[in-house]
Amino acid sequence: MPIIDLRSDTVTKPTDEMRAAMARAEVGDDVYGEDPTVNQLQELAAERTGKAAALFVPSGHMGNLAAFLAHCQRGDEIILGNLSHPFNSETGSLAAVGGIQPFTLPNQPDGTLRLEDLQAAIRDDDVHHAVTRLISLENTHNRCNGVPLTAEYTRAVAELAHARGLKLHIDGARLFNAAVALGVPAATLVADADSVTFCLSKGLCAPVGSVLCGDEDFIYRARRARKQLGGGMRQAGILAAAGILSLTQMVDRLAEDHARAARLAEGLMEFRDFVVPAPHTNIVRFRMAEGSQVDPQALTAALAGEGVLLDYGNYEGFRAVTHHGVEDADIESTLAAVARHL
Repeated sequence: MPIIDLRSDTVTKPTDEMRAAMARAEVGDDVYGEDPTVNQLQELAAERTGKAAALFVPSGHMGNLAAFLAHCQRGDEIILGNLSHPFNSETGSLAAVGGIQPFTLPNQPDGTLRLEDLQAAIRDDDVHHAVTRLISLENTHNRCNGVPLTAEYTRAVAELAHARGLKLHIDGARLFNAAVALGVPAATLVADADSVTFCLSKGLCAPVGSVLCGDEDFIYRARRARKQLGGGMRQAGILAAAGILSLTQMVDRLAEDHARAARLAEGLMEFRDFVVPAPHTNIVRFRMAEGSQVDPQALTAALAGEGVLLDYGNYEGFRAVTHHGVEDADIESTLAAVARHL
């Protein structure tokens, strides 16, 4: 039975070109800084984000945590959204591992944090208070329907942060989805941020890895944090080779995923049982309409029985994510399966 896996864009598989590049990758010991393929990926990532340096890490979670450890001391405080990935989906590691206190603000429907809320959340210089050290934003914002944050908004937050002596980090797991959706280079979206991490293993299709970018001093500290977290991967060029192709071959095609997400949402809107906001990128979130008699968990199970996999429950409803490997015909097959079970 063919499987249409819409649970996440993390389920992408490497392309044939990636597998071939991995097989022939030139490698060395990256902990010594001697893996030429890792170095090439890091230079490319730094160039694409407009930063001076970059660091290859095993996961976006580690990339964010290494950034937090590089920016903050134990007992410092980070301001971030109550719907953000580091607060909700990274096992409390910023507190458990970093000893860093989160100060959460409500994410607005467009994924932003209100500037007035940010201003009010920054601690005064008082011996009783934690030291506010960092603001963290998410672009695109997963739980806010995959919405991209604009360069103008990010610049406003950066100006506020820098005026108060804070740094700005961007959790850009799907940064290139934001760039494609907004029609601007990724570097433009993070130009005013002090650090950014992005995933290679989501829509960009690599099997493993993320990249953390910033200035050279920051990356020096982040490299030490990566080592503390067990992220020294030795001959990691085998993985980095796929990441190079992610950045050179897989970015422009993200527009196809966005178009398929829009088609999926359009089709779902035709069913009275669902409330379906229009998607912004490749993430479609929808929920049961008030008064619907359909059991969402039973529907999820029934669709899975036909090979259509959706994410349900962790995000206050359904989530469907389009990605490489999901074709136009798969979207139509998904809508037909939903129709049969409604």
